[in-house]
Amino acid sequence: MANDAVAGNALRVAPTPPNDGVGSVHAVLAASTADLVTAVDDTLITFLTAEVDALSEIDVAMGDFAVAAREAVLAGGKRVRPTFAYWGWRGAVGDTEPLPPVLPALAALELLHTFALVHDDVMDASATRRGRPTAHVALAAQHVAAGRRGDPGRFGEAVAVLVGDLCLVWADRLLAHASVPPARLFEVRRCYDQMRVETVAGQFLDVLGEHDAANWSLDRALRVARYKTASYTVQHPLLFGACLAGVPTDAPLVGAYHRYGLAVGEAFQLRDDLLGAYGDPASTGKPAGDDLRTGKPTTLLMLARQLATPAQLKALERAAASTGDRKVDRLAELVADTGAAARVERMIAERVSDALAALDTAPVDWAARTALTGLATTATNRRA
Repeated sequence: MANDAVAGNALRVAPTPPNDGVGSVHAVLAASTADLVTAVDDTLITFLTAEVDALSEIDVAMGDFAVAAREAVLAGGKRVRPTFAYWGWRGAVGDTEPLPPVLPALAALELLHTFALVHDDVMDASATRRGRPTAHVALAAQHVAAGRRGDPGRFGEAVAVLVGDLCLVWADRLLAHASVPPARLFEVRRCYDQMRVETVAGQFLDVLGEHDAANWSLDRALRVARYKTASYTVQHPLLFGACLAGVPTDAPLVGAYHRYGLAVGEAFQLRDDLLGAYGDPASTGKPAGDDLRTGKPTTLLMLARQLATPAQLKALERAAASTGDRKVDRLAELVADTGAAARVERMIAERVSDALAALDTAPVDWAARTALTGLATTATNRRA
């Protein structure tokens, strides 16, 4: 898989904190995380090359399909989930264990993430992702370029669903490559399966909310954030890492990971809500205001309706019913005027504080504690 010199040595951290200042500690940990991303990408490239070659032998068209799936996996991304899983694992084992045996399991989380993204883009009819056409849009364009019959949009969506399905199968296959004891791998798989179930639950609630906005609530919006994002972005990757390390489910470290992961994961989604309304498309890679345009009942929008004066609520309803070019800008202004955006910022800060409090007394390796402290901020205070 990845080069052992990178995976096994460069990612090891000192057993005790360096004595030359906080800045150097963060520099060491940032370099470790960067090396991890490289190792994950190398693992994915090696694995996907073999998988694409095998599919290409079935039919020449299968090769094009497999390449589309590979591109969906490798087309950028911050590798957030493998990073949290790595520090969850490292927080338990310290600096004594080599990375290569668990690296396939960490990389498998990125394949699971691609499955979720590709399907999510189809369900949301999103045109761009990471500054590029989404999978279904790119596949529809290929349909047109090839001069095929039928509706290119329908073709693109159908094949994108299969791309997501293939990534889910690939995730299972790569996870099986992890070199850990069978009994431990069973526990890892149990954690992984729970993560997938909760992701589907969150995605269903997200879809339902768009079609039942009148009966939605702030509590349900936060529930979507908890299950659609927090569970499989932060909380379960951390627990996944702990399982890879063989930590018992009733251990204090697992409890700390639960609390930290839920808090940071919810804050991550709340930041997404703000970026969806106010983010710069050049940074986010997605059009601004999609959630506002469709009336998706995010925490931000539910708070705006809850905090609005009667006059502001009427203005929000008028703007939501409008169709002009200024619709999104006007909605964004009205939401901000209610104080909802500022309230969401406070909710993010409160969750980050709770996450850091969970780490304070956790029996976690110092390097992982420092890295997770930094990730709590960088994952929730970002522009993309």
